[in-house]
Parts: sequence; structure tokens; C-alpha cells
Amino acid sequence: MGRAYQNKKLDMAKTAGAKTKVYSKYGKEIYVCAKNGGFDPDGNLSLRRLIDSAKKDQVPAHVIERAIEKAKGGGGEDYERASYEGFGPGGCSVIVDCLTDNGNRTWTEVRNCFNKTGAKIGSPGTVAHMFEHQAVFVFAGEDDEAVLEELMMADVDVVDVVSENGKISVFCPHTEFNNAKIALHASYPDAELEVEEITYVPQTDTEITEEHVEKFEKFLEMLEDCDDVQNIYHNGVLPE
Repeated sequence: MGRAYQNKKLDMAKTAGAKTKVYSKYGKEIYVCAKNGGFDPDGNLSLRRLIDSAKKDQVPAHVIERAIEKAKGGGGEDYERASYEGFGPGGCSVIVDCLTDNGNRTWTEVRNCFNKTGAKIGSPGTVAHMFEHQAVFVFAGEDDEAVLEELMMADVDVVDVVSENGKISVFCPHTEFNNAKIALHASYPDAELEVEEITYVPQTDTEITEEHVEKFEKFLEMLEDCDDVQNIYHNGVLPE
């Protein structure tokens, strides 16, 4: 990839209202994951990953516990995954990941975000081929070759390891998330993983020109405000 991983999601908001939205999104994701894959994090590795991520984002324990208890109850909402693709302001590629209990409502809301900002929503597969579904880890360090060697010694399938600005970025197939995390903790027990997630990594970048910056930021904000939107992946890079 030739560059360190850039987390292309909006920063966690500091207002109480925005935090509530973050808690709600985690609660929904944990509920679906526990309901479909089991309530025990030791047996449901996807659930364990979600719980770890929620704790890192300072989601209260009671939000996590309530979502799991709700899943144990067997009732509640029946969410389905939905993904929308297209081109955002400035021509960047965008994937919008959703959990919904009303597909028509979600489609309308997401399409509205595209239409009102001069973006263009496409059909499935429009831009997905421009992203790789990968596990990504970022931590402080300089020696990318040593990290690569440690991971290979642990039989972890690695796509790339990059060192830039005092940070090591590790990219693996998404199926290698747990193996890579265990290997990194074993080799670097004192390292704090600043990023540990399964995400869609863009294979190329699109520079957002000054004339499109305002609409691009509005586009992301509108999507973040949609209750059904869980994650937004894009390859846009703002001017420095």
C-alpha cells in the first residue's frame, strides 16, 4: 500500500447527543452479533471483537450488557444488513454499511444523503472492487520488517506491514484478525493497539479538491446522522 493506514471515519463526537448515537450503533451491532452467533464472547470471536472495540470507544458496560441480554431474550427487532455504494462529492468511492429493520426507509435516507450533496449512489458492486476487506492494526513502532517477521513466524497471513511517522500499520485478510491480534500481543505485550478492526481498506485515494470539501463533509455528516448507518468507508483525502 505504501502508506500508513488512515482511519477514514469521522472522529468520535464529544457531545452527549453524538455519544448516544455511538452507543446505539454499538448496541445494535452487538445485539445482532450475539443473537446470530452466540452470547459467549469466548465462543463468538466476532462478539469479542465488537465488545473490545466498544470498550475502546468508551461505550458504557451497561450498554453492552443490555444488548447481550436483549439478544438472549430471543425477541426484539429483526435487523438485516444492507450495503450501499456510490461516488461521493469530489468523485471519491463510498461504501455505506447499515443495519436496518426497514429496508425501504434506510434506502430512502441513504439515497437522500447522496442526492442532496451532489453525490451519486450506484448499484451493488459499483465501487466494492476498489476496497479490500481486511483486518487492520496500528501501534507505535519503527521496525516494520521485524513485525512482519514475527507475524510470519506465527503463521499469520499478512498482506502488508507499513512504517510511517512512528506508527506501524499491519494489514491482514479479515479472517486473520484473531490470529494476528494474538501474535501481536505475544510479540509486543507492551504495545497499545491504537486501531484494531475489520474494515474496508481503499486500494487507491481520491484527492478532494477545495471546491468539494464543504459538500464532502456535509455528505459524511448526513450519513452519520442516519440511525441505520453503522459504518462509512471512503477513499477521499482532504487537502492539508
